[in-house]
Amino acid sequence: MTNQPVQPIFILSEGTQRNYGKNAQRTNIQAAKIVAETVRTTLGPKGMDKMLVDSLGDVIITNDGVTILDEMSIEHPAAKMIVEVAKTQESEVGDGTTTAVVLAGELLKQAEELLEQNIHPTVIAKGYRIASEKAEEILNKMAKDVTLKDTNTLKRIAITAMTGKGAESAKEKLAELTVKAVRSVIEERDGKYVLDQDDIKIEKKVGGSVDDSELVEGIILDKERVHPGMPKVVQNAKIALIDSPLEIRNTETDAKISITDPEKLQAFLDMEENMLRDMVEKIAITGANVVLCQKGIDDMAQHFLAKKGIFAVRRVKKSDMEKLAKATGAKIVTNLDDLTGADLGTAGAVEEVKVGDEDMVYVKDCKKAKAVTMLIRGGTEHVVDEVKRAIEDAVGDIASAISCGKVVAGAGSCELELSLELSKFARKLSGREQLAVQAFAQAMEIIPRTLAENAGLDPIDVLTDLKAAHNKGQLWAGLNVFTGKVMDAWKNGVLEPLQIKTQAVSSATEVATMILRIDDVIAASSSSENSNSNPPGQDMGGMM
Repeated sequence: MTNQPVQPIFILSEGTQRNYGKNAQRTNIQAAKIVAETVRTTLGPKGMDKMLVDSLGDVIITNDGVTILDEMSIEHPAAKMIVEVAKTQESEVGDGTTTAVVLAGELLKQAEELLEQNIHPTVIAKGYRIASEKAEEILNKMAKDVTLKDTNTLKRIAITAMTGKGAESAKEKLAELTVKAVRSVIEERDGKYVLDQDDIKIEKKVGGSVDDSELVEGIILDKERVHPGMPKVVQNAKIALIDSPLEIRNTETDAKISITDPEKLQAFLDMEENMLRDMVEKIAITGANVVLCQKGIDDMAQHFLAKKGIFAVRRVKKSDMEKLAKATGAKIVTNLDDLTGADLGTAGAVEEVKVGDEDMVYVKDCKKAKAVTMLIRGGTEHVVDEVKRAIEDAVGDIASAISCGKVVAGAGSCELELSLELSKFARKLSGREQLAVQAFAQAMEIIPRTLAENAGLDPIDVLTDLKAAHNKGQLWAGLNVFTGKVMDAWKNGVLEPLQIKTQAVSSATEVATMILRIDDVIAASSSSENSNSNPPGQDMGGMM
């Protein structure tokens, strides 16, 4: 009997790459750790910035975690999961993205050491989930209450959010403006405070310094009045918001008008003029002295509006029209025939102002404005962009603090207290889950450790001092990165909403357990022609 050669069995298509077992876990963890390491240096008041240059040569300079990860062309599938953590944190809270990503990376790093000790990934995942639930319980016990009336605490939350970012030079003033803006537009529904962040319009304009930024109780439009004959300022403005063109409408189908007599041509032109005059008359009858139009305004209509002393702006964005309706109380009218005095909104003044080298229209001093505008100034485009991102973070933090009604101190105090409490909790457990909970507790130390490293301090000395303070019962003992000493973070005004911490811990835990449970990565080739080249994730090492 002859030995027959064994025929290979092909299950996957040619060019498909498969990575399984410990090798797959190791490469996935490695990819996630690289993403975390990328943003880790941006954490805290002493964090560094990243310069991101895209294929067109456009430059972004920022230390905002989600912006960095969004702009990077990340290909690795496990690394993309870490980016999703940052996006979730941004959408849920608006800040704390770097914290969430760094925590996820450290949880996986700690898990890697447990995997080397032959502890099964599902055991680690179970331990992490137990620890995450306990962490949330500990955080809720630590947190203190905050209300909308507590202006000082809200201001300190905003300052904490802006520290270490482009807005730091004028953080006191910007924090005050941010708190005022949030308090103006936040609404109470069913006993809960709700904030639509779109109600706070952030308008950027290069020129001046960050200190020149201002808050307008109304809307600023990056537009100008349509006719020089119109007044530059209208006091006690009665505003009509029109979503139809003040122009002669074209016919729906192709049409030709045959005119054989010059008098007929003149009659035709007169008719057009009268139609436009009627449009303006309809607006004037309502008592409106300001017209903000979403569509175009004919040159002749501009002339008639100017004659009536009506201030007009055209081509206003739909989003701005909606904000104007909230700010002024006006109704957006689609059909000019339906416009009445009841549809008009009011504002203290509508004014064309020169900001830098461009004209802008201020609709300001609106009573009970439910939409406001923050005008951000700065020396360069990059400065203005970074200040805008810092203010968006601060708005998110304040809104989160008011909606959940709880705040905690920052500066690494929360995470270190969590680490110590979880270590005590781990000792009460039996079985291998105890090791996972202990690893989770150790991972929490990455935040104060990173704050120390980014400030150029010795992390071992810092952690030793912080642990000693916490063991003495100093709950809010955190790191003062400017002096390198231990401080009471609460007394020093380093405050953050509770939701930042709870969301960061739960998101980081979820993504870490999901990555740990992957033991097989099958990457299909995009086509048979590519079978010789490496498909995305073949060695699961490349990230950019």
